[in-house]
Amino acid sequence: QVRIVESGGGLVQPGGSLRLSCVIDRSDLFAIFTIAWFRQAPGQQREKVAEIHPDERTYYDDSVKDRFTISKTNANNTVHLQMDDLKPDDTAVYYCNRPTARWEWGQGTQVIVSS
Repeated sequence: QVRIVESGGGLVQPGGSLRLSCVIDRSDLFAIFTIAWFRQAPGQQREKVAEIHPDERTYYDDSVKDRFTISKTNANNTVHLQMDDLKPDDTAVYYCNRPTARWEWGQGTQVIVSS
């Protein structure tokens, strides 16, 4: 059983920034698995936007490349998503999980980009 808690969302104007955090309560699993950030916009399917491997290699979807940065803090089992130059299309609920989504989803954190 893995518990995931996402935080850091909010309302931001276009061009603004937010930093999301995701805490995974299993340090043994955090150390060995790739962790990804996903998002789900209203009426849309959930999509992966970034992932970070145990060796800290990263992957980004083209829609967020050069604007979002994924990182992790091993000491407290936390994965971060620094989101810069936010656009209205980034509005979604953001979640983290393994890329294969094998763990139970957390509650997510809402990001709204609007003027």
